[in-house]
Amino acid sequence: MPAVLGLNFHHDTAAALVVDGRLYAAEEERWSGIKHHHTTRKGTLTVPIRALRWCLEAAGIPPQDVDVVWAASMRPNPAAGSWLSQERDELAALLPVPLGEHLRLLSHHAAHALSGYLLSGHEHAAGLVIDAGGSSLGADFGPGRERITGYDLRPDRIDRLHQGMPTVLPGPSGPRRVHSSLGHFYRNLARRVIPPGDEPEGSMMALAAFGDPQHYGPQIRELVRLGDDGEVHIAHPWGSADSSTPLLLDGRAWTVANVQGQPEKERADLAAAAQQVFAEAVVHVARHLQRLTRASALVFSGGCALNSHLNGQLTADSGFDTLFVAPAPHDAGTAVGAALYGWHYQLGQERLPALTDAAWGPLPGALSATAVPSGYRALTDLGPELESTVAELLAEHRIVGWVRGRLEFGPRALGHRSILAHPGHAATRDRLNALKKRASYRPFAPAVLAEHTTDWFMSAGDPFMNRVAHIRRCRADRVAAVTHHDGTARVQSVSAGHEGLRELLERFHGRTGLPLLLNTSFNRKGSPILRTAEQAAAAAAELGLDALAVGDTLLLADHVPNPHVQQCRTRWDG
Repeated sequence: MPAVLGLNFHHDTAAALVVDGRLYAAEEERWSGIKHHHTTRKGTLTVPIRALRWCLEAAGIPPQDVDVVWAASMRPNPAAGSWLSQERDELAALLPVPLGEHLRLLSHHAAHALSGYLLSGHEHAAGLVIDAGGSSLGADFGPGRERITGYDLRPDRIDRLHQGMPTVLPGPSGPRRVHSSLGHFYRNLARRVIPPGDEPEGSMMALAAFGDPQHYGPQIRELVRLGDDGEVHIAHPWGSADSSTPLLLDGRAWTVANVQGQPEKERADLAAAAQQVFAEAVVHVARHLQRLTRASALVFSGGCALNSHLNGQLTADSGFDTLFVAPAPHDAGTAVGAALYGWHYQLGQERLPALTDAAWGPLPGALSATAVPSGYRALTDLGPELESTVAELLAEHRIVGWVRGRLEFGPRALGHRSILAHPGHAATRDRLNALKKRASYRPFAPAVLAEHTTDWFMSAGDPFMNRVAHIRRCRADRVAAVTHHDGTARVQSVSAGHEGLRELLERFHGRTGLPLLLNTSFNRKGSPILRTAEQAAAAAAELGLDALAVGDTLLLADHVPNPHVQQCRTRWDG
């Protein structure tokens, strides 16, 4: 029974284990409660101790039964010489002896690419990875790191075809390397557009829908030059991690410190320009990869692949027939890619089947009687009527927490740790934004029965909620809670066999004629998606949800009447 472990030791710390063809994976943040789990001291490594322990326990194997351990290399400034072995030794020392002895490293961007490709079902694909920065390019390149990387991906080989390199310019004290990281570019502008307290990248993407990209577009486009053969050159310092240099536009200085004083209309216009220029650059690289590989499918990963508006544009404009975005394109996904690399390319095992869900984590556990919060009552004995009861609550525009089955891996709730609502009224969106303490312009996503996706949207959805699609105009008024200002929505398509959400969507469709629900992550502001039944009960009370379905139990707020369940006893069976 082969067993391969994949680990990520950096931010978004995670563990993934493939045993006998089954994948177990979890992020350390779900135990620590620290979003994007990381240490407070820059450059300090952290082991996903609890996620790793859970993977081994869930698979039922001891550490000594793991055949090989893989992790993504991430040290940015290696010393000359044996820098890779130095990093490997440093990481191995953090692990228990049986695991540390087996540790091997692969490129950060290769781990990103394989976290998508080896789950995509495609035989031949181009791979594109874009993030702030990955593995070092080696001591000979100085501080150069992976920023934009392209691959030709096949079952028997991984061929790196394209690598974004720093531009070397003369400086006052010698050569100066100018970084061209699209991840840093987007983050740099986002921090000058979004006030502290909200995640800058996701919030800027949402705010961009309200802006005019032509206002600042010509000036922002001057910062990003697109060259031959997919090259992207970003003017210094906007492609680096610089956070202090003012951005001067029309006589106005944009800084991290003064963002709260900037007019919202100006911030929206700058967000729209940044989003447009960013997307143009990524499409430019993707088209180059299509010319090189002649592949029909593009697999996209890395932190920039979390930009669902970009992914919608890639679908339409990249020249590929199909876009597959990794279920967890952020750094936690490198643990999955590392494990799958060892499983398939090293041990020669068959690839895992193409997926329509990423429920690879722990079950929520049972809800004890003492965990029922004040102001709620527990309904048990619902059995197969639970989905019908919740569908009725949702049809009445109640907001319901939904905690069923194994925990999703990745930053988006896919119907296992979700908050659900009727998609029909904009007031529901406004209430949810207030409950979750989010900016009012932030949209919510629809989860849609897969076979009805193109009835409501202009293009197919994505099972992992990774791309936007335009809503058909004739339908938009019926789904106002999930329609963004620009007429798009980030669509999750739910196929047959989805254990968390499929049956509920079918019941809601039968009750209302709507084959979709508003689906958002079940978490408090600034905290990760929750993990356990007891966490869900506490969060439901804190957020003021109308109901919570957790396992086979339904908690109803005292102000909510029982819908069609008078025959059920409102008691606790222990």
